[in-house]
Amino acid sequence: MNKRPPHAKPIIGLTLDAEAPGGYSKFPWYAIRQNYMDAIADAGGVPIALPHRAKLADAYLDTIDALIVTGGGFDVDPALYGATTRHDTVLLKPGRTTAELALLRGALTRDMPLLGICGGEQLLVVALGGTLIQHIPDDIAGALAHEQPNPRDQAGHEVRISPGTKLAAIVGAATMQVNSSHHQAVRDPGGVLVVNATAPDGVIEGVESPAHRFCLGVQWHPEFLIDPGDGRILAALIEAAA
Repeated sequence: MNKRPPHAKPIIGLTLDAEAPGGYSKFPWYAIRQNYMDAIADAGGVPIALPHRAKLADAYLDTIDALIVTGGGFDVDPALYGATTRHDTVLLKPGRTTAELALLRGALTRDMPLLGICGGEQLLVVALGGTLIQHIPDDIAGALAHEQPNPRDQAGHEVRISPGTKLAAIVGAATMQVNSSHHQAVRDPGGVLVVNATAPDGVIEGVESPAHRFCLGVQWHPEFLIDPGDGRILAALIEAAA
């Protein structure tokens, strides 16, 4: 385990995205938005990036005090939750998913504080036996525009926070205004996770594990700090990691 000196700031590991050659480099490259790192640093943590090396998951977890599985423009392989078909819109990054699953499972075993954001929430659900909706517009009649047309640093819709949940205790509000950048969502959270937030159209927007000391997943991106509750979520993670 991490032997952090007393009173030192907690180290928060964030997973990277992976991109194919092109754009930034002619060779494969990692990426993460600056506001992921800035939001954690400003909340009192020390953010570090975690490359996609599944065999190094334990070594990474030995180094950090909490884990954030970030979002990205790709999907969890439906085969991982028992689906026998794959929607045409599904885009995979197998190397990233394999590495993130190793980190998630290791963090859960250690009862390490963790936060899944957007696709990270979805992967947390799959890791704990749940299932996903592969494409919201094909599954939910009259669904909101969960891939919001306005900029991602603005709210896309409201979510209702489930009373009595850890998330409700953290944000101290019955609703939040959140951004929305996803075409998939949680179908069934499985037997461990409970739903802690929903959109007006019924789409599950947040989950948590009562069996772990700090295990949250949110479908939106709190690093944009759109709602006061966003900062409270990040602060609570860092407090749990301290």
